[in-house]
Amino acid sequence: MIFMKTLNVLITGVGGQGTILAGRILAKCALEAGFDVKANELHGMAQRGGSVTCHVRFGEKVFSPIIPAGEADFMLAMEELEALRYVSQMKKGAFIIMNKRTIMPAGLENKADAYPREIQKQIAALGFIVKTLDAQKIALECGSIKTENIVLLGVLSKQLPIKKEIWEAVIKAAVPRKTIEINLSAFERGQAL
Repeated sequence: MIFMKTLNVLITGVGGQGTILAGRILAKCALEAGFDVKANELHGMAQRGGSVTCHVRFGEKVFSPIIPAGEADFMLAMEELEALRYVSQMKKGAFIIMNKRTIMPAGLENKADAYPREIQKQIAALGFIVKTLDAQKIALECGSIKTENIVLLGVLSKQLPIKKEIWEAVIKAAVPRKTIEINLSAFERGQAL
């Protein structure tokens, strides 16, 4: 393997969106591609609906699973507010893949005006490259909303030095057997974007 600096990927979402599974798939793909990998999962207060993040770091040699503040190269944000919440983790010019999905935090359900507006513009104004997509819509077109995370991984996969065959093999092994085709379809759709 040629020398490669450590790549830092922050995956963020809320409980129930498949954030942890996405982090595990990415870490396994990087490992299968021959990289040294360190990963960490941080769960929010609530099992469903709380903030969840995964740090995945890979390269020639990685010493810590935690991405230092301001050093993330990529963010995979499964929800808009979670993207805004963690922009301080990103390095200048980082690439952010953001799902156009709003999940109102507990306690704000009746206060829609409290949820920030134009999050994509706010993040782009900070100097980040932002790619937004409606992963929920694409996942539903593939047959299951539960593949939203796999659609987003498909988009991310085009930015990383990991072969498509590795992604497909790891996804097949990571998801329930009866959902393999739906998940592979979701991954393909994400890659095509």
